[in-house]
Amino acid sequence: MNINLKSDISARSDLISSLINPVEKKLEKLPAGRLKICHHGNKTYYYYCENSNSSPILLDRNDAKLIADLAQRSYLEKVLKVSKKEVSALNHALKSFPEYVAEEIYDNLNEERKKIVKPITISDEQFIKEWLEKPYAHKSFNEGQQVFYTARGETVRSKSEVIIADRLFANGIPYKYECPIKIGKITIHPDFTILRISDRKIMYWEHNGKMGDPDYVEKMVNRINLYNQAEIFQGDNLFLTFESEKTPFDIKTLDNIINRFFK
Repeated sequence: MNINLKSDISARSDLISSLINPVEKKLEKLPAGRLKICHHGNKTYYYYCENSNSSPILLDRNDAKLIADLAQRSYLEKVLKVSKKEVSALNHALKSFPEYVAEEIYDNLNEERKKIVKPITISDEQFIKEWLEKPYAHKSFNEGQQVFYTARGETVRSKSEVIIADRLFANGIPYKYECPIKIGKITIHPDFTILRISDRKIMYWEHNGKMGDPDYVEKMVNRINLYNQAEIFQGDNLFLTFESEKTPFDIKTLDNIINRFFK
């Protein structure tokens, strides 16, 4: 499993640090004081307080800009306060962060020690290898059915599935084609079962290529309902793409899904 905690913390620290100076500059341009908002019945009243010891001054509709500026000042002051606090905490975490995390110790052993040590977790490479090599019963092709070949040399059922398979393969994303899963008493074969390496999460991709066929659409709806019964939900661990005779497969959508969810 990829461990990127230190780089993630550093990136977050850089992001929040970059906010501090612009916020301070914006505060310099805003009027001093604070805004007090009170509600009486259905009416809202705005008051200007120059400092903690001054009496509130009632503002009216002519003071709309002052009201907005004071509200913005209060917001930015809170952003500045929590940003400085977060950066301080993140920097402290970076200073105390170990050189290696537990999962990385084995990878840094010399080869002789690796032969005799049993790691607490296996490497991504070994995990992928074992996952891909686990046998499963492929869904059979009908006699005379047209087949298409992927870059990995496997047979799939459509040109669009070739594109998906080849894009996954080119991006180094492990996948299985039509690997069966059982939901209740029903066995289905997702088009692609995907292993997201970053957290070793199993995800499914269904490409619906005949959206102009009412019978096909009806079967697809029933299939999605089956996934939901197994707590496989679209946008979490299930992803869908579509095409019809009039609307071809959108390759950009494919790449966006891969880059956003599978890496």
